[in-house]
Amino acid sequence: MSEISTLTYVAQSRIDTPLGPLAAVATARGLAGLWFDAQSHHPGMLGAPRNDEHPWLQATARGLAAYWRGEEAPFGVPLDLHGTAFQRAVWQALLRIGRGHTCTYGEIAAQAGSPAAVRATGAAIGRNPVSIIVPCHRVIGRDGSLTGYAGGLERKLALLQLEGVLK
Repeated sequence: MSEISTLTYVAQSRIDTPLGPLAAVATARGLAGLWFDAQSHHPGMLGAPRNDEHPWLQATARGLAAYWRGEEAPFGVPLDLHGTAFQRAVWQALLRIGRGHTCTYGEIAAQAGSPAAVRATGAAIGRNPVSIIVPCHRVIGRDGSLTGYAGGLERKLALLQLEGVLK
């Protein structure tokens, strides 16, 4: 049985954004998921009670509101990221990409300790369970191209424009 299949969500909410609603879900340890509707690798039914008053989900909503206003304030919510050891290493590397900056898949692979595993890194990035906060949208192709984004390339473009990376 995988670690993900044993995940127990304690609360969920929906957060409206300029790019469409996000489903947010928390475990007892932190924010475990933040997905756009119809996003690739969305887990489907989350099996948690709706609780818009849950402190981590409220903090996520406040952080996202600040993000859309262009503020650089940290989200300040604990993350409970579930995946393989390699996926978690990739997601930790993503967390080090600052707002207004980008990184290539190869650079993330190297930071995750597997410089030759560029394709596997791309797959791990695509399975990022916490959109925007774990900034997978900041990863670009070696040639600077916008490649892949589970939430859709239009959203990736919009996020990078919001952050001032692209005009």
